[in-house]
Amino acid sequence: MAPIALIDNLEHLPNPFTQFETIAGSLSQHSALLRKPEYRRDLQLALCFIYSYNGSQATFNSYRREVERLLLWSWHMANSPTHELRREQIEEFIHFCIEPPEDWIGTKNVARFKLHMGERTPNKEWRPFVAHVSKLAFKNGDTPKTKTHALSQAAIRATFSILSSYYGFLMQEDAVQQNPVALIRQKSKFVKKEISRKQIRRISNLQWDYVIETAELLAEEDPNTHERTLFIMNALLGMYLRISELVADERSAPIMGDFTKDADGHWWFKVLSKGNKERLVAVSDDMLNSLTRYRRFRGLPSLPTVAENTALIPKNRGQGAMTSTRQVRNIVQFCFDQAYQRMCADGMQADAEDLRVATVHWLRHTGISEDVKIRPKEHVREDAGHASMATTDKYIDTEYRERHASGRKKSLRPH
Repeated sequence: MAPIALIDNLEHLPNPFTQFETIAGSLSQHSALLRKPEYRRDLQLALCFIYSYNGSQATFNSYRREVERLLLWSWHMANSPTHELRREQIEEFIHFCIEPPEDWIGTKNVARFKLHMGERTPNKEWRPFVAHVSKLAFKNGDTPKTKTHALSQAAIRATFSILSSYYGFLMQEDAVQQNPVALIRQKSKFVKKEISRKQIRRISNLQWDYVIETAELLAEEDPNTHERTLFIMNALLGMYLRISELVADERSAPIMGDFTKDADGHWWFKVLSKGNKERLVAVSDDMLNSLTRYRRFRGLPSLPTVAENTALIPKNRGQGAMTSTRQVRNIVQFCFDQAYQRMCADGMQADAEDLRVATVHWLRHTGISEDVKIRPKEHVREDAGHASMATTDKYIDTEYRERHASGRKKSLRPH
């Protein structure tokens, strides 16, 4: 049978440390199990663990997804609370996640709970797993099918990581004596070892020229809509911003005052990045010109002041900052699509293909990849907010160029 959702969105979830009885009382579909003390305790511990990550919506969602899957499988397939699972059962669960039954797989993202008669009730269309198709396949008319569902290697690694943290929490709460996830020694049968260094996904300089020129043309044709588009495109590439660093969320709301000038007259952009860590990004002259153009269009002085709290990226309608990462994705995708069409019209379809599959994050990769060629990598690392130099080193293509150059002349008929 299709499982029923357990854990609502963060904004609708009462604090389980103080209001657990309210949450448990609302889960009437699971009431038979929750009458048993061991399952009731299991849910409370899981909720408290997940709620501890309420400082970041994205992190909360990731931890909820993995722990909720485990709870549903453990309760309904293994007939056991999660704190009684052993190593071999965790392995069974991982196998289950890799090949879940079709009843557990959806073909679109839907809300876990819906509002009905003033109460939050589980959505019958929700499933713990969702089948997807690639961006290119979707554009070609393909649709997701439950039979083609597959977990990526990154998803499997996330499952191991989050469940290990969960059982670490249960150990701290004296609910378990050992971490069954950490006892799985042969993780290699689930997670493949990656090649030493994967190539970075980015767009070419020619593609970027078309993309930014497209944004400029759009801004000239319809400035009310696309001056913001042009600024977003420049900020994503020129300051290596992640999409979450442009929009307002529960952690922060980017404002014009985040652009600051130091005592030497140099401009910086303050960013709250992953892990709630602040970083300063050096603002280039070109980026400062882009900011100036954008501010003049919005009727603001050419450059911001320290105390200015004007939203960096405003909503389409109404007051305040943009809060939707999906809206930014749509803006970037529109530019990619328009640039692709222009390149094809200019007879460069082969050169344009990457734009059909590129994502917003490719712009960050592109900006870093270009800068690391001409700037000290320590400076690029600080601007990008990389935790270690090893991450920045991945963007240096010298090794690949030399390796390919040495292999390009190899003969199929050795002398």
